[in-house]
Amino acid sequence: MELFDVYSLFDVTPVKAKGCTIWDSEGTQYLDLYGGHAVISAGHCPDLYVRAIAEQAARLGFYSNSVQNPLQKELAHLVGEASGYPDYSLFLDNSGAESNENAAKLASFHTGKDRIIAFRKSFHGRTSGAVALTDNPAIVSPFNAGHKVTFCELNDAAGVEEQLSRGDVAAVIIEGIQGCGGINIPDDTFMQDLRSLTSRYGACLILDEVQSGYGRTGKFFAHQWASIRPDIISMGKGIANGFPCGGILVSPEFKAVKGMLGTTFGGNHLAMAAAIATLQIITSEKLIDNALKVGQHLLETIPSKAPVKDVRGRGLMIGIEMHENVAPLRNALLFQKHIFTGVAGKNMIRLLPPLCLSIEQADTFTKAFNELI
Repeated sequence: MELFDVYSLFDVTPVKAKGCTIWDSEGTQYLDLYGGHAVISAGHCPDLYVRAIAEQAARLGFYSNSVQNPLQKELAHLVGEASGYPDYSLFLDNSGAESNENAAKLASFHTGKDRIIAFRKSFHGRTSGAVALTDNPAIVSPFNAGHKVTFCELNDAAGVEEQLSRGDVAAVIIEGIQGCGGINIPDDTFMQDLRSLTSRYGACLILDEVQSGYGRTGKFFAHQWASIRPDIISMGKGIANGFPCGGILVSPEFKAVKGMLGTTFGGNHLAMAAAIATLQIITSEKLIDNALKVGQHLLETIPSKAPVKDVRGRGLMIGIEMHENVAPLRNALLFQKHIFTGVAGKNMIRLLPPLCLSIEQADTFTKAFNELI
């Protein structure tokens, strides 16, 4: 049997990692400025994290959600305190896409409505409902396309209100910062308008913080730059530093009903050990402050000269938009300079490093980038 061939793969085989450094099977050392799609939040293989998973695996790896799991309650308390949402409740699942599925479902249960507003250049996942909310027809199958979704332009409050006024909208879903769409930052005033409009028209406001959350932008959630409180917040990627885990934070205005949401693996013992350790590291090592400091340094030092068109982002969620296709540049960064980066579309280098990235490591990237352009 062979693998189902859907991924374009680099000829690199990582075998070991620590902090922001990766080693491959040939012994080559790389600087990681992509964190495996923003997943590595606390750095690769921190001692506390490795120990927490190993010790939990030796005690109990898994049992279902039909029994008490105090680790889930511990994580809920830690997330509530760290995020500034101690009055919200937590539902745990396995990934960002699943979190967005549950957020949409919960909003529909709560409002009794069936249409959702999303935004152009959005990305919310690849499961059925999540991919229907994603503005990329190439990955939406005919089966997925049956959901009632309307795409509006980012920062167009009037367009959103026109849709909300029709009375059938269950929720508006928006990323704290659009990641795959090109590091597009919603205006703070637009986010505030969304909060006001959804409240006025009886719809839920869902903030997809799967990529932009967990401290990446210098606040726990990116939407907190706009000083708003959404109804539901979806999480994934960095929540457990590489162990599959996700969840939604739910406003106290929502009533939980037995059986309305469920999952086999969500909130399992190993995931909880990983997630608790991840948040303890982020908090104790002040990695959110570090993300803001190092990210600002990158934004100030990445050159704005041609062929660079624009550099934008918040914290350690940065896009470098070029006037040309970035595939050759990304390859050169990886194979000549031994630096992992990502892309968004064809013209943007995307940086999503571990939140422990140092100023010195950031300068290593900037120097390499300058030499290649």
